[in-house]
Amino acid sequence: MRKITEIIVHCTATPEGRWHTVADVDHWHRQRGFFGIGYHFLVLLDGTIATGRPLWRVGAHCTGHNTHSVGICYVGGLDAQGKPKDTRTPEQRKAMLQLIQLLKSVFVGATVYGHRDFAAKACPCFDARKEYEGME
Repeated sequence: MRKITEIIVHCTATPEGRWHTVADVDHWHRQRGFFGIGYHFLVLLDGTIATGRPLWRVGAHCTGHNTHSVGICYVGGLDAQGKPKDTRTPEQRKAMLQLIQLLKSVFVGATVYGHRDFAAKACPCFDARKEYEGME
């Protein structure tokens, strides 16, 4: 297993309330030249946690951090006008918290970040470091 020190949270940068699946994201990433979906987990609007890339495979979600991180992405992140917005549904919030708690129990000492902590982007459209800090 890879040595995981970071859990990086993303959004799909799609309009609020619009349903997307792992197959959709996989297609978008293949169009960009990836070998499939770059995230390890995708959190759907109803809170379903869908598996993307297997954990043992290096992700393709955050340049310079993929080898030692797990990528989590929630569907959404934009308002109706295409502006960054925390669009997580209550179900997504609950599922993401549970997933991050589980990952932190497996990868002890891993720190949670938002993509925006490493790139000039709004993603995931909320402060993931602050929201999940102090979790053990």
